[in-house]
Amino acid sequence: MPFEGAQRAADLVAVLLREPVGTENVAAVLLDHGEMEPLGLGDADVAAMRKVAPELHAVFAATSVEQAAGLLNDLLARYAHPPRLTTHGGEHEWHVHVDSRDDAPWAEWLVTSSAHALALLLAQRQRQPGGLCASAACGRPFADLGGGSPRRYCSERCATRERVAAHRRKG
Repeated sequence: MPFEGAQRAADLVAVLLREPVGTENVAAVLLDHGEMEPLGLGDADVAAMRKVAPELHAVFAATSVEQAAGLLNDLLARYAHPPRLTTHGGEHEWHVHVDSRDDAPWAEWLVTSSAHALALLLAQRQRQPGGLCASAACGRPFADLGGGSPRRYCSERCATRERVAAHRRKG
């Protein structure tokens, strides 16, 4: 999937902004998205990631493509380094990074890789790269990776729950 970093960003922001958050919760998301053990993720790393998570949340909460693009441009200007190709010492296929080095701190990696993936998604689709779940009971960030109409819900579960609730209100 070409925009896996966008969904990873949404999933990490969702867990990082929850209370309480533990290193094990963040590690589970990273492992689910293909990061390899040992992660070397500690409490200080999670605390630093929590500090940048609201800036990424703002991109998902943007109300227009122009606002999302402006927020992403700001993040890239403040945090990103020149693009570089890496295989992480031959452990992966070639891919682009915009963090400072392969062993960059987790928070730097989170904000740069997420902003990069979301910017590419916006440029490719010419629309907001994601959103916040329209379910009042949820509000979880999501990446809009599909074609067709923009998504409103983070999952089929939330969409179905809202449709059923609307049906019951009518009936």
